[in-house]
Amino acid sequence: MDLTSGTEVLDVGIGTGVSSLAFHARGCRVLGVEPDERMADLARRRGFEVEVAKFEDWDPAGRTFDAVISGQAWHWVDPVGGAAKAADLLRPGGRLSVFWNVVQPPPDLAEAFAAVYQLVLPGSPFFRVAVHAMDAYSGLFDRAAEGVREAGAFGEPERWEFGWERSYNKDEWLEQVPTFGGHGNFPPGKLDDLLAGIGDAIDAVGGRFTMGYTAVVLTASV
Repeated sequence: MDLTSGTEVLDVGIGTGVSSLAFHARGCRVLGVEPDERMADLARRRGFEVEVAKFEDWDPAGRTFDAVISGQAWHWVDPVGGAAKAADLLRPGGRLSVFWNVVQPPPDLAEAFAAVYQLVLPGSPFFRVAVHAMDAYSGLFDRAAEGVREAGAFGEPERWEFGWERSYNKDEWLEQVPTFGGHGNFPPGKLDDLLAGIGDAIDAVGGRFTMGYTAVVLTASV
C-alpha cells in the first residue's frame, strides 16, 4: 500500500503523536485513539485529531481506514481482539502495521543502567530490558503475530527490522526515560532516584553516548 496524500490512517495509542508525524508529512490524514487524556492533549497540540478511549472500547461510528498503525503501544491491546477490530476497520487492501523501537545501549552502559534499576527497584523486570532488550521484547512480537493469525482476516504477518542510531547527552536521555512504558507507575520518589542513578552512569562515560535501536515492524494486509 502506498502512503499518498489523503491516505486515511488510524493511530492506535497515538500518545504524544510522535509516530504519526512521518505519516502526516506524507500527506496522510491521521486520527488517533488514546486512552490517556494527557497524552491525547499533547498529540492535539501537534495538530492531530484524537479521540480518548481504549481501542477495544472505541466506537468508530462506521468509519473505515486505509491503514491502522500503532507505535510502541500494541502490547497494551488484546492481540486477537485488537487485530480483529483492526481488520473490521480496514478497507480492502488495507494494512495493519504495529511497530516498536528496541533500545540497545553500549554494553558498559547497559550494565550500568541495569545496576541502577536493580538498586532502585529490586526485582523489577526493567533491568533485563536494559541489557537484553531484544530478548525481552521477543514475546511481544510473537503474541502480536499470533493475534493477527488468530483473527483470521489477514494474510500471513511479516516482520521487518531496521537498525539505526542516535547520540544523546545526559539531559536528552533523562527526558526520554519517564516516557517509557510503566515508568509512570513507579512508587513516589523512585523515578527521581532512577533518573539520578542513570544520570550518574552517563556522566561516568563522559556525559554523552550513542544508543543503538532496532525498529521492529509487524505488518499484515486484509
